Amino acid sequence: MHDDRSIVEHRLRRVLNERVRPAVYGDAVPLTVERWEAPGEPVPVAEGLAAPYGPAAVGESWGPAWGTTWFRVSGMVPSAWAGRTVEAVLDLGFEKQMPGFQCEGLVYRANGEAVKGLNPRNDWVRIADTAAGGEEVELYVEAASNPILIDQTPTPQGDRLTSADEPLYRLNRMELALFHAEVWELVQDLEVLGGLMAELPLEDARRWEVLRAVEDALDALDLADVPGTAAAARVPLAAALAAPARASAHRVSAIGHAHIDSAWLWPLRETVRKVARTSANMVALMDDHPDFRFAMSQAQQLVWIKEHRPEVYARVREKIASGEFVPVGGMWVESDTNMVGGEAMARQFLYGKKFFLDEFGIETNEIWLPDTFGYTAALPQLVKLSGTEFFLTQKISWSQTNPFPHHTFWWEGIDGTRVFTHFPPVDTYTAEMTGKELAHAARTYREKGRASRSLVPFGHGDGGGGATREMLARARRLRDLDGSPRVEIEEPQAFFRKALEEYPDAPVWAGELYLELHRGTYTSQAKTKQGNRHSESLLREAELWAATAAVRCPDYVYPYEELERVWKVVLLHQFHDILPGSSIAWVHREARETYARLREELLEIVGGAQRALAGAPGDEGVVVFNAAPHTRGGVPGGGAAPRAQAGGAGAPVTVTARAGDAAGPDGGWELDNGELRIAVDGRGLVVSAYDLRARREALAPGSAANLLQIHPDFPNMWDAWDIDEFYRHNVTDLTDADEVTLTADDGAAATVRVKRSFGDSSVVQHLTLRAGSRVLDIDTEVDWYETEKLLKAAFPIDVKADRSAAETQFGHVHRDTHTNTSWEAAKFEICAHRWIHVQEPGWGAAVVNDSTYGHDVTRDIRDDGGQTTTVRLSLLRAPRYPDPQTDQGGHRLRYALAPGATVNDAVREGHFINLPERSVAGSATVEPLVTVDTDTIVVETVKLAEDRGGDVVVRLYESSGGRSAGTLTAGFPVGAVTATDLLERPLDDGDGLAVADGAVELALRPFEILTLRLARD
Repeated sequence: MHDDRSIVEHRLRRVLNERVRPAVYGDAVPLTVERWEAPGEPVPVAEGLAAPYGPAAVGESWGPAWGTTWFRVSGMVPSAWAGRTVEAVLDLGFEKQMPGFQCEGLVYRANGEAVKGLNPRNDWVRIADTAAGGEEVELYVEAASNPILIDQTPTPQGDRLTSADEPLYRLNRMELALFHAEVWELVQDLEVLGGLMAELPLEDARRWEVLRAVEDALDALDLADVPGTAAAARVPLAAALAAPARASAHRVSAIGHAHIDSAWLWPLRETVRKVARTSANMVALMDDHPDFRFAMSQAQQLVWIKEHRPEVYARVREKIASGEFVPVGGMWVESDTNMVGGEAMARQFLYGKKFFLDEFGIETNEIWLPDTFGYTAALPQLVKLSGTEFFLTQKISWSQTNPFPHHTFWWEGIDGTRVFTHFPPVDTYTAEMTGKELAHAARTYREKGRASRSLVPFGHGDGGGGATREMLARARRLRDLDGSPRVEIEEPQAFFRKALEEYPDAPVWAGELYLELHRGTYTSQAKTKQGNRHSESLLREAELWAATAAVRCPDYVYPYEELERVWKVVLLHQFHDILPGSSIAWVHREARETYARLREELLEIVGGAQRALAGAPGDEGVVVFNAAPHTRGGVPGGGAAPRAQAGGAGAPVTVTARAGDAAGPDGGWELDNGELRIAVDGRGLVVSAYDLRARREALAPGSAANLLQIHPDFPNMWDAWDIDEFYRHNVTDLTDADEVTLTADDGAAATVRVKRSFGDSSVVQHLTLRAGSRVLDIDTEVDWYETEKLLKAAFPIDVKADRSAAETQFGHVHRDTHTNTSWEAAKFEICAHRWIHVQEPGWGAAVVNDSTYGHDVTRDIRDDGGQTTTVRLSLLRAPRYPDPQTDQGGHRLRYALAPGATVNDAVREGHFINLPERSVAGSATVEPLVTVDTDTIVVETVKLAEDRGGDVVVRLYESSGGRSAGTLTAGFPVGAVTATDLLERPLDDGDGLAVADGAVELALRPFEILTLRLARD
């Protein structure tokens, strides 16, 4: 059979583009245009409406980068248009193929009512369905001249402090026009059938039926009179559009959506406006299409509308109440999940779901993370503990190496919890409801033969305006159409319920959902990551000491409002383009400023609580506070004691000068504290780390630890996001030292200072061994001025480790060190929180850190037949897009080597390096609010209850990966103890735990998280 589809397709494409689409609008009259430039940052709506406007014209340039221009457009509907449909077409100078990444606008009436957003695919405003003629038209447009930054070119336009002043856009069209509804409907008919025809196989008779219908329609169309012949052209298409779908057709649940990055190629303040524009668009679309359903995640974005655009928020609330506007996700933002700490992840759910419940009375029941760069294996348990059933993402379809084997499955976390999960096979979270997209979803769906349903989120994101009337028109035509999947617009909950009922025995995927892409996000923008980690640690301290003071000190008032406000700012900055370091310079500059401000606020809370607890200074004069969950220097975790009572520090550190030997050049020192013997050679490298307790060397023979290494770092694309495996092909070891000196030797500690220069940068390191310590602390200060380079710190450990253990939220994840298959080989850069551990039976070692997330672990066979397992930290990168000055300047990074460490030791040392002791003038001994008699049960959080009733909430977890039993003892009178979910609601499986003299017996499964509410008696 001759395939003449290409001829018809070409004809259809040309007729649509050159004749039919242009004919949607008929006669037009220009609008009068005036403008006002807002000075600096955006102004309130009332100020914009009342501003002094000056003349403007179509064709005129407007908008320097990040500016705001207000346009006033006015005119009158011609009397000759009576009885016709009239729209205003307001084209700000859009590039039609880039919705969400350029100029945008929000249209207002003179009374301040928001009408709808303006975007490249949505530049119209309905004036009258049936005009009377003579109507006065006056509209205001708040137009944002956001620069186009999506092309991956380094540019100073990513910050208003460095962007240019030249106008970026030119007004294209400002007029009233007749809207030809029949022509518009013809466009939708032809697009749907043309898209279907293009996807049907040659041998399918349906394809030929559609082809002939399209050909007949084009024949019926008079190209010189499209409006006059559009109805006739639709007649031969009607039968083709009426043919019902086949019984075996794939079923699509379609939901309107507009994924809006809370910051990315625009600052946070612009996201506030993007959300308002999109929400205004969607509620306006709902007015015209009551069956439309739109899903919006991220509680923070709804809060922004509430605070900044209350008139839009009022409309959103109406549509939420009617079930049309559907809150989803239950998180404060669509956060990163790799690097967010355990308690912070719990708070994403707590504050997100609490907002939806308090504001709308809605219990969201799905986690909605379509765009996050991989998913921690701790997430399923947290999902369940938040009272949520389902999980949705899309991003794993971006993996470069291994296609994920399922679209609908049970995802099993590190503790064994499973959550019903769906990856939409449409492979996008910004679908346009085209035939090509739906055919792709049906074709690639991996559950064929066992299940038949998938979800399609449709709509332009990131300020692109969300769903459009064109998308809804396509969805209506595709509801029951032969050759296409069946399409039904419905909320995500309806999809998940049907999918679970259809496929309850879906396959199981155990462990993390590792994205084989964007591995550089574990390292880019080091100061943003450091600000996050330090804020998480300070919040732990602030809540712990504030709760302790509230219980112990009658006059102390727990700072509920301050802590919640700080938490929400930290949670916002965990968004998946802020914490990962993939936003423009403006975003990260503000993040650094924000974290500095939060640090001061949290230190004030910590200091105030500690001063209240420390009491009046006595003879000793100083109280030592230990916020870590483990006893340190004689001070119990969560407690404090006068320095004199804190206990001895262990044997003093002795220092011996090293002579040259075969292991390294002349000079250096040997540091010995009775636990470890550390040799630092004349290059400032650690050439021996001897575990005196185990009587074995930690480092591989002939190797050196704390070896700084530089790699070229120029990925194939997505600079800030990606590290490509070929970076390893070239490496420079930084072995030359400008200076190696012994700077401390007082018995309590010994420190070797090492200074190096390389490229345009320099580094100063302080290697310290302390009395009684089983770690070598390394304090690294880098002046970093490299470009497209990657700085790593290597620790070659003398163990045969088949796998590594890396801390994740409330536990750790094991990853193979071999590369037997492409799945292991793809994990050449991995994420760890406070520690990473390698071991062989009987002995292991850990590397702990205070703010580093990127790591790699490799193994090699030596000439002596032994095996070296090398752990490396990724310290700094220098990508140029989207921030051309990424990480330039000074950094302080702290990490430590722990020879002989078990996993439990790694947990303890990871807390110690992140939670320093604090000394306060005073004389009191502060007993912990709670203690646990088993090291493997770790107290993660101590705080007062969210309902402000004064009860103490304790969150703890099993840290070893095995079963742990122990006793939790309260240091205050307790009336009852209740296990709760993350929202501090009692769990359904019990009325409370047995309490005897303030003690509760615990039995936890591997990595189990347990939240307890302790009622104060």
